[in-house]
Amino acid sequence: MIIGRVVGETVSTKKHPSHEGLKLLIVAPADLQGEPLESVTPLVAVDPMDAGLGDQVLLAMDGWTAMTAMDLPGSPIDAAVIGVIDHIDVSRDLVP
Repeated sequence: MIIGRVVGETVSTKKHPSHEGLKLLIVAPADLQGEPLESVTPLVAVDPMDAGLGDQVLLAMDGWTAMTAMDLPGSPIDAAVIGVIDHIDVSRDLVP
């Protein structure tokens, strides 16, 4: 799992049947402060959590984990939003 920031949405009029009715977001992988990592390309993630633009989210990035989190086994899903993050509390003494 990784932390990401929702930076956009995408609309697709034609998609795999298992994706019908699902929202697709553009998510930029982010650091612990929620700032997008410039060295990593944003990606498309299926969103069952109703996240919105600017939200900090938790992403499942493994295909198996993403599709089972969506309860869509065998579906072509590489990334899924599995949580909307309210707050991150990190001990500064433990982070390099």
